[in-house]
Amino acid sequence: MDTILGQVLRNAVWERLDMLSDLAERADAPSLVSVARSELPRLTEAWKAILRSHEPDERGDCPTCSTRWRRCKAPCSVWQAAHEHLVAGGLAPHPPHQRDHRSAQHQPRPAVHPGRRALRAGVSTAGLHSG
Repeated sequence: MDTILGQVLRNAVWERLDMLSDLAERADAPSLVSVARSELPRLTEAWKAILRSHEPDERGDCPTCSTRWRRCKAPCSVWQAAHEHLVAGGLAPHPPHQRDHRSAQHQPRPAVHPGRRALRAGVSTAGLHSG
């Protein structure tokens, strides 16, 4: 059951991110302003929460990415991705379709977008969407 719930949660997040990307590409200016005012604070807080859990410890290791047998020195891949997308990525615009979450930067994902698979299978994620 935890696996199913985890997949439903992941699907909901991917779908939300896809929806926001689509809005950014296609919405008119007033809609973009409205979405930015409601979603940017939420996305900012999400990034902050993720990054707090990856803050280096007193040894300079990421406590979240490290295991008992293998230490992960800071900056971990989460901090590197944050810098790339939030700081360095702002310097060089990316083509609009470079947002595929199944790229090599991420862990392997199923060939079919899991959110779309869940919707086809009749799994509702509507209760997980807020806003």
